[in-house]
Amino acid sequence: MAAFSRAVDLGYTYLETDAHATADGVLLAFHDHTLDRVTDRHGRVAALPYRQVRQARIGGVDEIPLLEDLLGTWPDVRVNIDVKEAPAIAPLAEAIRRTDAYDRVCLTSFSDTRLARARMAMGRPVCSALGPRGVARLRAAAMGSGYGRLLGGLAREGVPCAQVPLGFRGVRVTTRALVRTAHALGMQVHVWTVDDQRTMEALLDLGVDGIMTDNISGLRDVLDARGQWHPRRPVAHA
Repeated sequence: MAAFSRAVDLGYTYLETDAHATADGVLLAFHDHTLDRVTDRHGRVAALPYRQVRQARIGGVDEIPLLEDLLGTWPDVRVNIDVKEAPAIAPLAEAIRRTDAYDRVCLTSFSDTRLARARMAMGRPVCSALGPRGVARLRAAAMGSGYGRLLGGLAREGVPCAQVPLGFRGVRVTTRALVRTAHALGMQVHVWTVDDQRTMEALLDLGVDGIMTDNISGLRDVLDARGQWHPRRPVAHA
């Protein structure tokens, strides 16, 4: 939560996290499949009960936050959620329902099947990104391979964004043609994960609509210098 709080304090309106469920269905805002890399505990999150996972400390200090707490702490902030495993789908739908966050989340996944199941589980339309097959079709369309009509159908069905890497296995993915094609279809382009400020500048020059980064102060400085920084204004509470 300290990292999310810092981003909000800097003025960010959009956060990004991954969603993992423990063995007993408690939903976490946490990137890794295991506790090993960034906490003082070990084991696969999906195989452990929450009573054990809650004892883990990130960097030896911070608890792993619940995704519902993230949604509930800043009710005006929008959250991009990568659904990492199928067991996270049902608790995610429940967390979004309890926090009434339907209009301020965007779902994504590296699995088309998992993403489709997550959409269905919500019980009502929510924002979601293209899945891997959709991104492949978008790239093909940008290269002139004739997928534009199909992608137009996806856009009309409520898939308003493509979230793509800068490159994949040595092949450039985010190109001017891809951004232009997505925009023609009514889709935004969000690029992950970019920490270098010169690369941020180059992507913004291409016209991308969003950048996911771990260098949040660096991105803020780049946007501010370009006159594109619009910081969050804290919500007044009665």
